[in-house]
Amino acid sequence: MSDPADSQPKPPQAQGVEAVEVAAGESVTLPVVEETARIDKRAVETGRVRVSTLTETVDQVLRESLRSDTVEVTRVPMDRTLSPGEVPPAVREEDGVTIIPVLEEILVAEKRLVLKEELHIRRNSADEDVEVPVTLRKQRAVVERVSLDGHASVQIDPLSAQEKTP
Repeated sequence: MSDPADSQPKPPQAQGVEAVEVAAGESVTLPVVEETARIDKRAVETGRVRVSTLTETVDQVLRESLRSDTVEVTRVPMDRTLSPGEVPPAVREEDGVTIIPVLEEILVAEKRLVLKEELHIRRNSADEDVEVPVTLRKQRAVVERVSLDGHASVQIDPLSAQEKTP
């Protein structure tokens, strides 16, 4: 018959572990040790960023033509009595002048229509060039990266830099 110890599987030998023989009836306590791994994270300041804005002002003169219309009214006395059945004159325009008849009824033994006057209205237009000084403001961002040793490097906002490129 074979030895029962030979029939049991043997654990693989761990590196650095020595085999110990134990006599029958003797007990041995073997400590079992297992290592574990753990990762910890912590925040480390590697630098800072400082952002500020600069406001620039640009003086400009805006130019535009303005139009103004004036009306000139000339009273033209007519003092003409309309004959019976004559159609009263209507509002009309002649050579760019609007003519508005002004009628008056006067009491006589009979009623007559008298053309009292006409209003001649002429429109005049004038153009005037005006200049209005204005101040425009424009901001741009300035970003400074500050390292731990206090060294600052400036970065201009890329949009502001593009605006200055012709």
